[in-house]
Amino acid sequence: DVARRATGHEGLFMTWYAAYTHAHKERWARTNLWELGFDVYLPEYQKERRHARRTDVVTRPLFPRYLFVRPLPDQPFAATHAATAKGVVDLVRMGHNYPTVPNHVIDEMRSREGDNGFVHLGRSPLNPGQAVRIVAGSLRDHLGIFECRDDAQRVIILVNLLGRQVRAKVAAADISPEPA
Repeated sequence: DVARRATGHEGLFMTWYAAYTHAHKERWARTNLWELGFDVYLPEYQKERRHARRTDVVTRPLFPRYLFVRPLPDQPFAATHAATAKGVVDLVRMGHNYPTVPNHVIDEMRSREGDNGFVHLGRSPLNPGQAVRIVAGSLRDHLGIFECRDDAQRVIILVNLLGRQVRAKVAAADISPEPA
């Protein structure tokens, strides 16, 4: 299975790197890197999508356009080898260096996976219609009304701006429930 590769070498792997992929080509890049002999991790989550009066569940990358790659223990790692895989734009760089992703970061993401292999993001404890306060960002200290969760990172709230209710998308971490 390309999505999960059981190698039996978990403790022997070298370090992880972040790869930047072409838009909407994360799975293709994962397959190509895997075929080149790299261990690849593409954390994904499931999202409800509403379209044309239907609701369905779709799979989305946790980090759009990014995945994590590391060489197998017996593989000499050449960053250019992974960076030239089909679907990959390049490995994430800082100047001429390729920063590494600590193993504990990958382990933490994997620990949040459910039995289905998808990262569990949790749901907002907020209910539609509940009063919230924006605690960060350009709308800081504005009051609003929670409408719904847009995806894992954003929520939609109604904010009173210039005398009318305006729908705003804000980071879920930037709001807190307002005491009743």
